[in-house]
Amino acid sequence: MRIIGNLPYNISTPLIFHLLKFGERIQDMCIMLQKEVALRIDAKPCSKQYGRLSVMVQQRCAVERVLSVAPGAFSPPPKVESAVIRLTPYRVQFYPLPDAVRFERIVRTAFNNRRKTIKNALQPLLDEAQICAAGIDPRRRPEQLTVGEYVRLAAESIYVAPTTVSSHP
Repeated sequence: MRIIGNLPYNISTPLIFHLLKFGERIQDMCIMLQKEVALRIDAKPCSKQYGRLSVMVQQRCAVERVLSVAPGAFSPPPKVESAVIRLTPYRVQFYPLPDAVRFERIVRTAFNNRRKTIKNALQPLLDEAQICAAGIDPRRRPEQLTVGEYVRLAAESIYVAPTTVSSHP
């Protein structure tokens, strides 16, 4: 399946996350978005735009910026610039995941605390020893880590089921 479209700007991010769930069925997606969202998808580590959206999309797809579209291309012209990008899901995962849910949780938690060090941002999920075991300096910040490093953090994290309180005295 190929997806081609002009995504509604107000729901483009949730729509992309939904489409990524079907990556194994999609050959590619050529989509027009608000330019700001396209730049966030294609952002590299250590840039201002790099965040959860960048990591989640780049883990599953090759990203290619196709063209910018000026507001004058529309009638009436919108107040924002647009861009067309192509997302091509990897047939063989470049960054295979040990657990997609764990990966998403680590990325979300890290970027919800992007001004903290990765050690402090991920404190509820990983301890310093696990971060170091993934080969990552715990003093780095979330926007400094690559997609591959987030995958390694997911591999190091250990899900601990909540304990139940026993009714025995």
